[in-house]
Amino acid sequence: MVRFGVIGTNWITEKFIEGAHASGKMQLTGVYSREMDRAQEFAAKFSVDHSFDSLEEMAASDTIDAVYIASPNSLHAPQAKLFIENGKHVIGEKPLASNIHEIESLIALAQEKDVVLFEALKTTYNPNFKILQQALPKLGKLRKVHFTYCQHSSRYQKFLNGENPNTFNPKFSNGSLMDIGIYPLSTAIGLFGEPNSFTAQGVLLYSGVDAHGTLVLHYDDFDAVISHSKVSNGYAPSELQGEQASILIESISECETVSILRQGEPAVVLSQDQGENTMQYEAGVFADLIETKQTMHSGLDRTCIVSAIITRAREIIGVRFPADEVV
Repeated sequence: MVRFGVIGTNWITEKFIEGAHASGKMQLTGVYSREMDRAQEFAAKFSVDHSFDSLEEMAASDTIDAVYIASPNSLHAPQAKLFIENGKHVIGEKPLASNIHEIESLIALAQEKDVVLFEALKTTYNPNFKILQQALPKLGKLRKVHFTYCQHSSRYQKFLNGENPNTFNPKFSNGSLMDIGIYPLSTAIGLFGEPNSFTAQGVLLYSGVDAHGTLVLHYDDFDAVISHSKVSNGYAPSELQGEQASILIESISECETVSILRQGEPAVVLSQDQGENTMQYEAGVFADLIETKQTMHSGLDRTCIVSAIITRAREIIGVRFPADEVV
C-alpha cells in the first residue's frame, strides 16, 4: 500500500483521493495547505492524522511515500523537485511542468534519486483507451484524425469582468493548450507516437495566454487535427477515419464512448463502463510502478513528447511564461 500526501485541497484533489482509495493500492496519510486550519479540516474528511502547512516538513516526513500535486501549473515542477530530493515518489497533475526544460530536469533528478515520477493525465490509462488502441487495425489504412476538446471555463466571465483568475494568468503557466489541448494531444501521441512535424495556431487573450487554438500533427499518411478551447463549449465527438471503417469517441479526455462505424452498417459500441471516477486507473498504474520499481516508464516518454510540442507551439503562437525565463 502506497502512503501518499496531497498538495491542494480543491475538488480535483478530493476526486483523486477517492480514485486512489478505489484502486485499493494507495492510502492518504498527509494533507498540505498553506493554512493549517484548512489542512486539518480537509484531512478530517478522510480521517487523516497528519496535516502540514510547511512543504519542507511534509517532504521530509516519514508518514508518506509519495505525493500528489494539484497546485497551480507553475508550481508543479518546483514542488515536485522538493519531494523528489527528499526521496518521495511524485504524481503531478497535468501538465507536469511548465515546459520541456523542467520536465527533463525532473526526470534526471528522479532517476538520480531512484523514485517514480508520473504525470496524472488519466486519458491514456483508462480502459477505453486500451480498447481504442486495439481497435485501430480494424480501420484499415488510417487517413484522417480529428480530435476536439473545447470547454468553456467557469472563470472566463471573471476574466471578462476585469479580474485576473489564475486560469487565464500566464504567471501560473495556464491557457487553453496547457489546460485543455494537452488531453487530445496526449491521446494522439499515445496512439501514434511522435509526429514527423507539426503546425500550431492560437488566439491570445490580452493577458497573454491562448483562449483557443489548433494543432496539426503531421504523420506519414495522415494528419491529426487537434482543436482546443477554454472560451467555448464543444459537443462534437472526436473521429478517426480509415479506408475500411471509422471510430467515434465521445469525450476525448475520458474516452467515454468508443464506437466503430462501417459503411451501410449500424454503429457498434466497443467501449465499456469505466465507472464514475476514472482517476482510479492512473492511481493504480502509479502504485504499480512504485511496487515494481519502474522509474523509467512509457508515460515519461509520452510526457516528454507532449511537453516538447506544447513548449514549441507556445513559442509559435506567442505565449510565454515566467517559468520559461529560467532555463
